[in-house]
Amino acid sequence: MFHPKTLKLHQQQEAKNTMLNSSHASFTLIFLCCIFFTAFALSLPVSDPELVVDEVHRKINESISRRNLGYFSCETGNPIDDCWRCDKDWEKNRKRLADCGIGFGKNAIGGRDGEIYVVTDPGNDDPVNPKPGTLRYAVIQDQPLWIIFNRDMTIQLKEELIMNSFKTLDGRGASVHIAGGPCITIQYVTNIIIHGLHIHDCKQGGNTYVRDSPEHYGWRTISDGDGVSIFSGSHVWVDHCSLSNCNDGLIDAIRGSTAITISNNYLTHHNKVMLLGHSDTYAQDKNMQVTIAFNHFGEGLVQRMPRYSKWFTLLFIKTIYVWLYVDICSTNYKG
Repeated sequence: MFHPKTLKLHQQQEAKNTMLNSSHASFTLIFLCCIFFTAFALSLPVSDPELVVDEVHRKINESISRRNLGYFSCETGNPIDDCWRCDKDWEKNRKRLADCGIGFGKNAIGGRDGEIYVVTDPGNDDPVNPKPGTLRYAVIQDQPLWIIFNRDMTIQLKEELIMNSFKTLDGRGASVHIAGGPCITIQYVTNIIIHGLHIHDCKQGGNTYVRDSPEHYGWRTISDGDGVSIFSGSHVWVDHCSLSNCNDGLIDAIRGSTAITISNNYLTHHNKVMLLGHSDTYAQDKNMQVTIAFNHFGEGLVQRMPRYSKWFTLLFIKTIYVWLYVDICSTNYKG
C-alpha cells in the first residue's frame, strides 16, 4: 500500500506522463497532417505549364552559356548534371541532387530530409519480413531516407519493391542492377527520386503477401512486370537510369500520377517502352503533368516512346531517338 504522500506523488507523476504522452501524440498528428497537406498541395497541377517550360529553357540556356566558357567551366549544357557534377566533393554532398531537378518533377525531394541508409546486403530479399541492410528494408520505412549502396551489386527481388514516400535510391559510385525479378512500384506515395540504377529483365510477381510499411503488409495480385511502375504517385523523378527488357513497360505512369520528371535515362531492347496515362476515358488523368528530358531512346525499341492519354500535359525536351520506326502518340489504351 502506498503512503498517502507517496500516493499523491505517484498520481502527480502519472498525470504528468499522461500529459507528455498526449502532447507527443498531438505533435505527431500535427506533423503527419502537415506532411499530408503539403504533399497534397504540391500534387495539384501547375496552373500555368508554360511557366515550367520557360524555367526549363532558361536553365538549359544558362548551362549552355557557361559551357561555352570552355576551359574555365565544368558545365556540360545539361542543367541537371551541371548542378551536382561540378562539385568535386559530391559524395559528401549527395543530397544536393534533390535541388537539381527540372520540369514538373523538380519538387521531388526524395529522402533529402532524412538519414543516409547504406544497402550492404544484395540478397536475402524477404518480401514480408525484410532484414536490415537490404534495399527492401529501407524503402518501406516511414521516415525519409537517402539510400546508397556500399559496393557494386545485383539485386534480384522476389516480389515488387513497394516504396514508401520520401525515399531516394542513389546509385552513384557503384554499379547497381535491379534485375531478374519483379522491380520497382511507386503506388499512392509521393517524393521519390531514383538515380543511377540499371533496371532490366524485370518479371511479373504477385499472388502473395508483400510489406509496404513497417506496420502493414498485404496481398498483391499479379504485377505487370514493369521496370518502374508509377500508380497514383506524385513528385517522382527518375534520372540517369538504364532500363531494358522488362515484361511490360520500362516506365509506366498511370492512374492520375503527376509532377513527374523522367530525365537522362538510357532505354533499349524493349517493346512497350513508356506509357503515360491509363486511358482517354479516365478523367483523373487530367491533372497529370510529366517532363521527358535528355533521354536516349536507343536500339531495339518498338513502340510507346511514349504513348500518352489526351489529358496529358507533356513537356518533351532534347530527346535522342535511335531506331527506324517512331511511335509517339495518344492512346485509347485501357489495359
